[in-house]
Amino acid sequence: MVLAGLVPSTSGGDVDVTLDLPDIAFWWLLALFLFDLSIRIAAIIIIPRNRRPTSAMAWLLAIYFIPIVGVLLFLLIGNPRLPRKKRQQQEQINTALRENGENVSVGTLRPGAPAWFRGLVDLNTNLGAMPLTGDNQATLISEYQASLDAMAEAIRGAERYVHVEFYILQTDASTDNFFAALEEVAARGITVRVLLDHWANRGKPFYKKTLQRLDRMGAAWHLMLPVQPLKGKWQRPDLRNHRKLLVVDGEVAFVGSQNVTDSTYNLKKNIKRGLHWVDLMARVEGPVVSSIDVVFLSDWYSETGEILTDQVDLASVASSDGNLDCQIVPSGPGFEYQNNLKLFMGLLFAAREKIIIVSPYFVPEESLLLSLVTACQRGIHVELFVSEEGDQAMVYHAQRSYYEALLRAGVTIWMYKRPFILHSKSLTIDDEVAVIGSSNMDMRSFGLNMEISMMVRGEEFVADMRRVEAEYRSLSRELTLEEWLKQPLRSTVLDNLARLTSALQ
Repeated sequence: MVLAGLVPSTSGGDVDVTLDLPDIAFWWLLALFLFDLSIRIAAIIIIPRNRRPTSAMAWLLAIYFIPIVGVLLFLLIGNPRLPRKKRQQQEQINTALRENGENVSVGTLRPGAPAWFRGLVDLNTNLGAMPLTGDNQATLISEYQASLDAMAEAIRGAERYVHVEFYILQTDASTDNFFAALEEVAARGITVRVLLDHWANRGKPFYKKTLQRLDRMGAAWHLMLPVQPLKGKWQRPDLRNHRKLLVVDGEVAFVGSQNVTDSTYNLKKNIKRGLHWVDLMARVEGPVVSSIDVVFLSDWYSETGEILTDQVDLASVASSDGNLDCQIVPSGPGFEYQNNLKLFMGLLFAAREKIIIVSPYFVPEESLLLSLVTACQRGIHVELFVSEEGDQAMVYHAQRSYYEALLRAGVTIWMYKRPFILHSKSLTIDDEVAVIGSSNMDMRSFGLNMEISMMVRGEEFVADMRRVEAEYRSLSRELTLEEWLKQPLRSTVLDNLARLTSALQ
């Protein structure tokens, strides 16, 4: 087929132009080829820079196999860093923490700490953690409603202020007592400050009702990491503040895995499946409460620009009757290094007898997986608690892709029986050190989520953790290698695909 026509000439006449459609197609194909080649070359140059090899390879594969979708996804979620303003704020906060922590009275530390523990504390501090404090006491609360009610009771005792920071915060039948306590102290003139994650709450059934209730009581509340482009507030949408903490008067605090919501999260799909979340919180007293409060104040400053210097005095800490050494480790994209990952790695390599991990979303970074396999090869007893049923399909399948390697290495895998979702996050090492907090052992918690972890040294606290672990074990079944090898091919394919996508950071 031929296209023909006349075009005006600069000399005054017309020039006959004839184009073959094959020629047009050729030039279009050439242009598309050059464009595609340019995208691929640019991807090779841009993507691997300052990115983990596994993450870089996942992004490159996505762009190579599904170029249009891959490029769009990379532009949307390819940057794991906070906006420049928030990074600058975080650096200011980190600098202030280091300066304030140098000459702080931290109570009386337990004697006889092993050399590796002192080194790990120094590592945490150098990477942005609060100072190690002594004279603390901590009580574990493993019953869901009991935890909510214990927090409500602590709130009612407030005399100066209440600081509330939760990834998900909803007013519902289960949390009504919690919100009623906030209303009561606010009515007495007590300052109530509240932080809740924007993206995690916006789609929840009682989002507007929750904000309205906070407004009516007179609480000062703000959304964390809001995605509101029309208001000039934008960052990677899946960068989330995943922390869960409560501080009352700088004297009592709660930290752990539980959100302030019903155990079903009030979602129809969860209710239909009969799913209920199982969580673990720690009620703490002592100097470590100030450290937890500093994390809240840093997030408050990040979202509001308001510096509340009169709320926390690290140089004046209140001791308790306890004898626990505690260190608060905040982490997230605002920190240059993955300090929660380094905390876990340090503890895994320090273990001499036993490692027990509870993590609902266990998608380990390569070095973490290697350290667990190595621990088994060193003769360390390793147990991993996960849920039999998952609430997030991609994470659930990505997690499953590691089971065979873990089982072959000698890790004992306990699957908490459905219809419960084991949402607790903890790590215990031997009989001396434990970690509890909001951080999962997955790449999201290491690189994308803002988290809070509390490292505790003290046999009595680990003994309490052992009782919780025993409770979980009684409600779980052991996954064997023989059972796992009988998985159908379709499950294996889904697991491997999800594993690949989990590296897109």
